[in-house]
This record gives sequence, structure tokens and C-alpha cells, in this order.
Amino acid sequence: MLVLVTGGAGFIGSHVADALLAAGHEVVVVDDLSTGRRENVPAAATFVRLDIREPDALATLFDAHRFDAVSHQAAQTSVSVSTREPIRDAEINVMGSLHLLELCRARGVGRFVFASTGGAIYGEVPEGTAADESTVPSPISPYACSKLAFEGYLAAYRHEHGLDATILRYANVYGPRQDPHGEAGVVAIFSQRLAAGEPIQINAMRETGDDGCVRDYVYVGDVVRANVRAVEGSLEARVVNVGTGSETTTRALARAIEGALGVRAEVRDGARRAGDLARSVLRPHPELPPAVPLAAGIAQTVAWFRARG
Repeated sequence: MLVLVTGGAGFIGSHVADALLAAGHEVVVVDDLSTGRRENVPAAATFVRLDIREPDALATLFDAHRFDAVSHQAAQTSVSVSTREPIRDAEINVMGSLHLLELCRARGVGRFVFASTGGAIYGEVPEGTAADESTVPSPISPYACSKLAFEGYLAAYRHEHGLDATILRYANVYGPRQDPHGEAGVVAIFSQRLAAGEPIQINAMRETGDDGCVRDYVYVGDVVRANVRAVEGSLEARVVNVGTGSETTTRALARAIEGALGVRAEVRDGARRAGDLARSVLRPHPELPPAVPLAAGIAQTVAWFRARG
């Protein structure tokens, strides 16, 4: 198949592009390089620099290629940025995605895979439970609202136009190539700072000094596996959680990264960040049991950061 990967110069998208090429597909990568890196794009992929908010540029791309499938990874991904800039968040995650979706409808693209969020869309997950796909979404951040809104558009296009769409609701994804300089991606931030001997900060769940928020950390390799299966049509479900079902506090995560690096960190306690959920844990879909436990994933991530110096 010829597959378009949006956001393919980014953390998750570049891994998806790698895996699709390895599976024998042709890949076109689109990215505006606002957060992605050109060196992440695999050499065997065709790269086009554009912003999905530019419908004319997207139309030109679709004129040049007859895509069989789209893996839509491009997004504004930071909860805190969405809280500060909700209009920008919606322009990218809703309007930009709609420009892409309309072209898929008009040009008869056979399959659409959407990178959504399970880590934010379900809202607060009660203690002792894990959200599954039947859990009613309860977004509390503009980021989660924009992702849920586009899920609704996909459902409408599936009903009205017969679009074959799969929604992948990611837990907190981590692994090699994650950007340590943004506001999202605590594993990358901690890995780089600890490797450099710099202090780290644990933002509070509720009160400064607690163990921080509870999250479900899923390795990027498991996320990639879900995307390849969705692109190839081997997933039966249309909405799929991609997570582990395991919960980890920010402080416990810091200790795990300390252990992998063999260092002791200077830990500073920060206040709760606006928009942060206290607890988010996903029940992985039965079709996609996690393959990489946290310790193994942290070891691979830390090794990548060390290799970069």
C-alpha cells in the first residue's frame, strides 16, 4: 500500500513510518517540522514539508499521490499548551484534521487511522480501575476536547460515507526519539536531565511534595504495532485502547530512570499543573496486549539518550 503518515518526522510518527516501510509498504511523510525533526524521517520515505492547516498544500499532495491509507499522527500534543492556547490547539487538532479527512473522502482513501488520546480523553480514572473503550469520555483539557471532537467527525464520516476508520487511544507513550525539550514526555525529560546530571521536578498530583500524578506508560514499540495492524486492517475493533493497565506515579518513574542510569537525582517538588489529570490508567484492548514492560522500555529509552551523548 501507499500510506501517508502525517507528523512522520515526530516521535511516534517516525517510528510508524519505519515499521510500515519494514512491512513492505510505500510511505509518504508529511510534517511541518515545528516539533518534528527532519533526521527522524526514514531515508526510504518520501518527505513533504507542509502544515495540515493549509488545505491547498494538502490538495496538491493528494493530487500527486493516490494514497491507500492515512496514519494521522500530526497534532498539538501538550495538555498545558492547549490550556494556554485552546484556539491554536483546535486549529491543528480539529480544523487541520478535517482538511485531511475531507481530502480522504473526496479522493477515496480506503483507510484512516487516527492517533487519539486515552491518557486524556477519559478524564479522571477512579482508584483501583482502568478505563476501557466503553468508559464514557470526560475530557477536562482543551487537548482532550479537540481529540474527542475529531473522533466524533470520524464516526460521522463512517456513517455517512462508509469511511474505514480506526481510532487508537494512546496511554502515555515513551521511548527513543521523544523530545525532551517540550512540556510533554516526562520519560524523555527525566532521561535527558538525569543523564546530564541535572535536577528534575515532580509536579504534584494535588499538593506540592506528593508522589505526582498516576499514569499508564506504554512503550512506543507497542504503539507502532497497533498502528501497523490498523493500517493493514487486521484490527476488528474501531476504537482501541493502546496501554498497559499498569499504573506508575511520577516519583516511581523517576526512581526507575535513576536505576536504569545508575545515578541519584536532585528532585525538586513542583505545584500541580493546570489541566493535569490526577490518575489515568487504560485497560489495553484484548487485540493488543502490551509486549514491553516498563523496566525494559525504560532501559531501551535510556540507552538511546546515552548514545546521543
